[in-house]
Amino acid sequence: MNTIKNVPARVLSRRPGHSLEAEREQFDKTQAISISKAINTQEAPVKEKHARRIILGTHHEKGAFTFWSYAIGLPLPSSSILSWKFCHVLHKVLRDGHPNVLHDCQRYRSNIREIGDLWGHLHDRYGHLVTIYTKLLLTKISFHLKHPQFPPGLEVTDEVLEKAAGTDVNNIFQLTVEMFDYMDCELKLSESVFRQLNTAIAVSQMASGQCRLAPLIQVIQDCSHLYHYTVKLMFKLHSCLPGDTLQGHRDRFHEQFHSLRNFFRRASDMLYFKRLIQIPRLPEGPPNFLRASALAEHIKPVVVIPEEAPEDEEPENLIEISTGPPAGEPQVVADLFEQTFGPPNGTVKDDRDLQIENLKREVEMLRAELDKIKLEAQRYITQLKGQVNGLEAELEEQRKQKQKALVDNEQLRDELEQLRKARLEQERAQGLYQEAEKKASATEARYTKLKEKHSELINTHAELLRKNADTAKQLTVTQQSQEEVARVKEQLAFQMEQVKRESEMKLEDQSYQLEKLKRELDAKAGELVRVQETLSLKEQSGSELSSKLDALHSEKESLSSAVRQREAELQSAQSLVQEKEAALNREQERSSREIGELQGRLVEKEAQHQGLQQRLLDEQFSVLQGAVAEAENTMRDAVGKLDDPLHLRCTSSPDYLVSRARAALEALSALEKGQTKYVASMTDPSALVAALAQFSHLAADAIINGSATSHLAPTDHADRLTDTCRECGARSLEYLGLLKDRQSLNQADPERMRGPLQDILQLGQELKPKSLDVRQEELGDLVDREMAATSAAIENAVRRIEDMMNQARHESSGVKLEVNERILNSCTDLMKAIRLLVTTSTSLQKEIVESGRGAATQQEFYAKNSRWTQGLISASKAVGWGATQLVESADRVVLHTGKYEELIVCSHEIAASTAQLVAASKVKADKNSRNLSRLQECSRSVNEMAANVVASTKSGQEQIEDKDTMDFSGMSLIKLKKEEMETQVKVLELEKTLENERMRLGELRKRHYALAGVIDQPVEEDLSRPVASPRRGILKKPPLAQKPTLGPKPDCQLEKEDGMYQAQLMNS
Repeated sequence: MNTIKNVPARVLSRRPGHSLEAEREQFDKTQAISISKAINTQEAPVKEKHARRIILGTHHEKGAFTFWSYAIGLPLPSSSILSWKFCHVLHKVLRDGHPNVLHDCQRYRSNIREIGDLWGHLHDRYGHLVTIYTKLLLTKISFHLKHPQFPPGLEVTDEVLEKAAGTDVNNIFQLTVEMFDYMDCELKLSESVFRQLNTAIAVSQMASGQCRLAPLIQVIQDCSHLYHYTVKLMFKLHSCLPGDTLQGHRDRFHEQFHSLRNFFRRASDMLYFKRLIQIPRLPEGPPNFLRASALAEHIKPVVVIPEEAPEDEEPENLIEISTGPPAGEPQVVADLFEQTFGPPNGTVKDDRDLQIENLKREVEMLRAELDKIKLEAQRYITQLKGQVNGLEAELEEQRKQKQKALVDNEQLRDELEQLRKARLEQERAQGLYQEAEKKASATEARYTKLKEKHSELINTHAELLRKNADTAKQLTVTQQSQEEVARVKEQLAFQMEQVKRESEMKLEDQSYQLEKLKRELDAKAGELVRVQETLSLKEQSGSELSSKLDALHSEKESLSSAVRQREAELQSAQSLVQEKEAALNREQERSSREIGELQGRLVEKEAQHQGLQQRLLDEQFSVLQGAVAEAENTMRDAVGKLDDPLHLRCTSSPDYLVSRARAALEALSALEKGQTKYVASMTDPSALVAALAQFSHLAADAIINGSATSHLAPTDHADRLTDTCRECGARSLEYLGLLKDRQSLNQADPERMRGPLQDILQLGQELKPKSLDVRQEELGDLVDREMAATSAAIENAVRRIEDMMNQARHESSGVKLEVNERILNSCTDLMKAIRLLVTTSTSLQKEIVESGRGAATQQEFYAKNSRWTQGLISASKAVGWGATQLVESADRVVLHTGKYEELIVCSHEIAASTAQLVAASKVKADKNSRNLSRLQECSRSVNEMAANVVASTKSGQEQIEDKDTMDFSGMSLIKLKKEEMETQVKVLELEKTLENERMRLGELRKRHYALAGVIDQPVEEDLSRPVASPRRGILKKPPLAQKPTLGPKPDCQLEKEDGMYQAQLMNS
């Protein structure tokens, strides 16, 4: 039996390559489980073990492709808690994941921004936090992409920070601003979380509180590094720029410092953080950047994460290992058996044929294997070439770093040369120090000499004191010798004091110079010590650089070993690329299906929206039709009244018809605007409906009142008015008919109704009565003119008093100025009270006219109550005249050309005139009128102000007038008797003059009352008469100013239709 010798080992030893695919499937499964357990809708913090598996997965696949492939499928818009946990996990992945995670997250910036914008528009507590968290994540990604020297974990050495900042002040300034913005985002998130939590510490032990607090651990880690970097950069900026330029930077840093310190303090007080993180404590105050030595006092805050206890969890196999024999191996063995020994029950072929077939089959298999081996070798060659290129680039980078290290070494040598120069300068400083010591020794010698001179002066002073004692004994001999000794003593004492002061001043100067030299000596010694320290540090850094050069050589040797390791990694990378391509194809198919479904839904939504829009337009048009139908009923009812026999008994005045026609014309203008607005935009008929309802009622009212007015009009006018009303109704119904159809809506013209309405208005004006008495019409206008003239007179009086006060301040001083200011201030207060009373009286008058005239006009009301109107005019004139007289009297008193009594009399007259005006207004006013009560209050205020004028005038008169002191001590008895008789004669003359003046005053008042319509008859008490009742003690006149008691004439009794009254002044 023939056998096949030397069967290829490749044929017998082939195995299926499913191990990498199984490992990948297991890895995807593990990542999916960890992501689903870490990011869920439960209000609880993310478990550390799930987040750790996700982070390990990023290091396993050297990126975040798997994480984002599952994260995009999460329903983040449906739950704010889910979005919050997603942001937390993404923050941890950015900080602790593989460096390539940052570039993977950059591709999904739009997704992160969309989540933040979505929850920013919704009112949700977690949604507000998600918006702030997404802004922080976007800021973090942008910062680290712009500054790749800083890893997302923000943990770099001070040398890297110096290198990143560089030497350009603008770059340092910009980097500081970006770190400030970074810190603001971190602090804003922490403040928002604390704002939503209760201040009680127990909240941190609840699941809801821990869910919000968990991301703050990463915030604390970021803030500690950012705070340290900003301090370093601020000190560097202050070393390059003046302090005033960086005032804004300092203010912003101080604000962030206090916020960060408050954040660390609140977080360290919570039990939740005490077992998870060790939070550093910041100093009480921010660093003083204006003092460069304060940088040595800065301590870098260090955050410590304690080691966690291993959690009980089930082991999960990341790689599936199959130990059983491959499934395809038995079939290959069977084929070889058949090829070698033939089929078990088949016909036996020729051995040569079998051998040829077997050799052909073997050749084909070997060719296929050779092709596969060539393809694989080609792929390996291309990959190895790529690796070689990468390694050459890395080697070139290492060469550049070596060249840079050499340059740094040269710089260090230059610094060493500078330090040597500094050491020479230090030696010169030591020489100066020795010279200073010599000067100090010379100063001490001078000090000893001065001290000896001082002791000699003290001795001479003692001798002089003894001499002074001897001379004191001789003072009793003569006074002359005593004075000379005293002068000598004073001179000696003065000389001693002068010498003593000079010696003390010299001693102080010498001691101050000695202290100054000592301080300079100490400063030079300290500077020498610092220079020696810096020299030692530079020498140490030079040794470190030499060690770094040795390390670079060792790294170069390690690179060659890394190349070999990369070749082994290339084999596993090929299968990963194929799997990623398959996953990408699946993802594209799934996204295309979802896009198709979303487009279908969008079409349905658009159709529904169009249907709803059409339905809304139909409903709005139906509302308009309802308003049109109601307006038609109203207009038909009004037109029907024109031919209604029962309406013949209804009448109306032309004035009311004119007012209704004008209102209808105004409503017609509003109707035009509403129709124009509705035609331009058919979506809002509200303005047209409102205007249509208003116009229909006002036009119908005008038609009905036009018909009622025609019943009292002449025949010609009545027919014209009826025809015009009928035409107006017909055109209105025609216009409303056009509004019923969408096609004829644009043809409806409301201007066609304006002509009939204007004709109705013109006929109403023609039908107004023209037979009123011209004198009565002028009487009505006279009331308004007199009230306006009174107000103008009062305003003019106030201005004149202010001018007089300014003039008095310039021209007088002392007591006169005080008296003038007091009088003028009281007059000003009185004028203000009168002005308020006149204003209130005008309002009450308008209220009386409106409530009493009914359908009549204002002129007709005044003509009907002519006697009341004349009384009102008389009272108004009296008030204005009294105000003018008061100002003129005050002017004369201030200029010392008038009498104080004139002011007192004018005050009384003003009080009487205002009482008359109040009484005139009170006759026809309603008892419950608010304006009446205000008028009575104003009247009482006027009385009080008038009393103040009288009081200030009297006190000023007593203060100004000089009273002669009555000194009768030098007069004899006869002369006293003579003076007494002369005084009695003057008293009798003054009493006679007073009596004559009282009689003259009484006659004047009689004449005044006669002109006002009053006769000498006693007045009967009438409870319906208005009487002014001023307060007790106000407007109290002296006896000579009492008016006679006169009664009103009997024909002047109050009548309701007449409105006439008699104002009476009450003096008490």
